[in-house]
Amino acid sequence: MARVRFIGPEPVTVPELGGREVQPDEVVEVPDARFEGYVCQPGTWESVEEPKSEVLPAPKKTAAKAPQKTEG
Repeated sequence: MARVRFIGPEPVTVPELGGREVQPDEVVEVPDARFEGYVCQPGTWESVEEPKSEVLPAPKKTAAKAPQKTEG
């Protein structure tokens, strides 16, 4: 989960957070997928911790096959 700080002047109720009241200068966790929806409002929210990028497993390496010999 990402974290953002509410920088507005008065408490607000955030329906997306279950109707939770958020106080000025309070840091809250928001779903990673919704992080951009908060920080695109720079007069209201600021980023504290960006979403963790999903780390994909490295592809499995396999040994290269030896070239085939041709008779000739």
